[in-house]
Amino acid sequence: MEVIHNTWHWSVSGFLIGVIMLVLTYFGKTFGMSSNLRNICSMTFAKKKIEYFDFDWRAQKWNLAVALGAIAGGFIASYFLMDSTEILKLNPKTIENLNHLNIDAPNGKIGPDALFSLENLFTVKGFFILLIGGFLIGFGTPYAGGCTSGHAISGLSNLQIPSLIAVIGFFVGGLISAHFLIPLIFG
Repeated sequence: MEVIHNTWHWSVSGFLIGVIMLVLTYFGKTFGMSSNLRNICSMTFAKKKIEYFDFDWRAQKWNLAVALGAIAGGFIASYFLMDSTEILKLNPKTIENLNHLNIDAPNGKIGPDALFSLENLFTVKGFFILLIGGFLIGFGTPYAGGCTSGHAISGLSNLQIPSLIAVIGFFVGGLISAHFLIPLIFG
């Protein structure tokens, strides 16, 4: 049980992702989490109202199983395989930088309350951050042809140039957000 409870080396995860990608490529499948949102919308009323969602979602059932497995695996890991106080240990310099932005340290939670709390959801600033963020993700993902996991894992493993461009864009966007947008919003 010690092997399951301890942190694994990055090479183990990388190897397992590589094996999964080889299997998916063999069966002619591509991986991505955002496609599951399209599948869910296609399963509901949206299929009749919006052409984008009018496709046979049953061909992507396996991808829904991956998403459900990720949710179930995260639940099992966080509640049964690890100590909740050990979820996140941040570097003291990171905590100092967060304090300069008026963002509290997560203190054992996955995210700080300044970003992920019900109190902040019902503030004007918190509501608009979620609304604009949701809009950017909701429209940006189909516009980019996939999400970070789809492009970075599936697209790059298939040597797709659009995925390389998307991944570079994700990193540049993350750097701009971390160094300019987050200090502007929270500083």
